[in-house]
Amino acid sequence: MTTTSPARTGLLAVVLGLLFGLAGMSTSGVTVALPQLAAELDVTTAASTWMVTGYTVALAVATPVHGRLADTVGIRGPLCAGIALLGLGALTAALAPNFGVLMAARVVQGLGAASVPVLAAALLSARLPADRRGGALGRLAGTSALLSALGPLIGGALTTAGGWRAAVALPAIGLLTVPYLWRRSAVRGDGARPDLVGAVIVATAVTGLVLLVQSPSAGTAAAVVGAVLLALGVPATAAWVRRRPDGFLPRAVIRNPAVVRSAVCAAVVPAAWFALLLGIPLELAERGWTPLATGLVLVPAAFVALACPALSAVLQSRIGARRTLTAACATTTVGLLVAVAGVTWHLPWLLAVAPMLVTLAFGTGQPAMIAAVGDAVPDDRRSGAIGVATLCFLTGAGVGAATIGGFAPVVGLPVALALLAAASLLMSAVAGYARST
Repeated sequence: MTTTSPARTGLLAVVLGLLFGLAGMSTSGVTVALPQLAAELDVTTAASTWMVTGYTVALAVATPVHGRLADTVGIRGPLCAGIALLGLGALTAALAPNFGVLMAARVVQGLGAASVPVLAAALLSARLPADRRGGALGRLAGTSALLSALGPLIGGALTTAGGWRAAVALPAIGLLTVPYLWRRSAVRGDGARPDLVGAVIVATAVTGLVLLVQSPSAGTAAAVVGAVLLALGVPATAAWVRRRPDGFLPRAVIRNPAVVRSAVCAAVVPAAWFALLLGIPLELAERGWTPLATGLVLVPAAFVALACPALSAVLQSRIGARRTLTAACATTTVGLLVAVAGVTWHLPWLLAVAPMLVTLAFGTGQPAMIAAVGDAVPDDRRSGAIGVATLCFLTGAGVGAATIGGFAPVVGLPVALALLAAASLLMSAVAGYARST
């Protein structure tokens, strides 16, 4: 391991945290601009949510791919290439003449952004001794959480000043960090061959699932395509795991009950977070709120996000990772029910409280999930297990966005949020069972 001075380490952690935040703002910063975007590109507001869904699905599938590529060729190449795709995708999306080009650019952006969550932590871990790792990872988490939570406010300000294209273009500033990170991220890989075929097969199944969830508003074609992709992807995934037991989905990991239960339970947290990031701005826009005013409603969640890294560490030390995950799932359920009440009774203050609760669950539940999964497997399986868990976690984000885009236009936002609350309640019970076994 090559170590660096504390000052350089601090700067590296902040730069990586800024990039991590930009990856999050690629979603949170554009949700407040969706009504304006939909009007200018002549699509429905429900259809415009695909730009969030497509980004999150690409992010989910590509995250473990970047991790495997880094294991093979080292961190520098995948990290810098990913940041370049993130920035160029944002610029292309901002200049898109129609919604089709915008969607393609957002998928590219998601494929690039996926490098940041997994490789930022890997780079800091490779550069630091164990006694300095916690502080640097805390700065990484704090910086990224703050920016992600402030995304609606920043996106609202940019939309007010320069239109939706200004908000969509914001992540392009990440391109400025590439020269610095090229010099600071030279960490060698082991030369192992990544399982890209497995990644494509899994992506087929995940895409089919998301298409099915969004099909109530998207129409019959989306439902048919989603069903076909899921019907092909699930058995193909099972067959590929048998053929490549150490491939994209390691067989020893996905057969571990503790890993699977923890990852699936944790997936409801980002599902709720992304659902609120979409649902609340759309609801307030229908009531005539400006993008900037909507962003201000979500600001209190940013202060909650700042406290989450330290709080998660305290909770894990006192009650353990699995109990912390159970608490996060339960908090998510409460947050969604608060949002249902806020929408039903037209109470904006409840729409500010709901994302605070879900942000609390997100900020404490994700580290707890990683710790619980890491503790459930041997050291030599930890990276693969965390990769699988992260895939489930981010797939949850895509499903949450698709639920709002697919169900809210048909049955109403309160019912769509209530469906997610029911799923969260079920997963809270599963998480409790996982803790007791």
